Amino acid sequence: MTPLQERSLAEARTWLGTPYRHQASEKGVGCDCLGLIRGVWRAVVGHEPQAVPPYRPDWAETGGEETLLTAAQAWLIEIAPDAAQPGDVVLFRMAPDAVVKHAGILSALATPSAPERRVIHAYWARACVESWMGRWWGRRLSHAFRFPEKG
Repeated sequence: MTPLQERSLAEARTWLGTPYRHQASEKGVGCDCLGLIRGVWRAVVGHEPQAVPPYRPDWAETGGEETLLTAAQAWLIEIAPDAAQPGDVVLFRMAPDAVVKHAGILSALATPSAPERRVIHAYWARACVESWMGRWWGRRLSHAFRFPEKG
């Protein structure tokens, strides 16, 4: 892991237990999946590069546009999903023909003693958690990104 990936992962872990709150991005108070990524960005990169417009919980189902993916491609460094390391941003499609709707921070790779990757993400109606990626999330993993260096 690079120093930036180490900082990103360490920061993401400080968000664990933050309650799920749609559109929020305040550690310990509330966040959704995008709010977690925004909070880690602020800690490791600096000011957010663009304002996030209000969005409804069903934005991906009603809009049909790759809003989350397009923003990630504009501000993060895209890598192959199989190249993702702990501290990298991972994006998910809930169905093969759906738009990207969920984001998290990869927190661990598979090892012989722990055969599943892990991800830190804001889990709807619960909290920011670290969980096994498992086959369900693994099949939905569509894109991966690295945070840029401060610049």
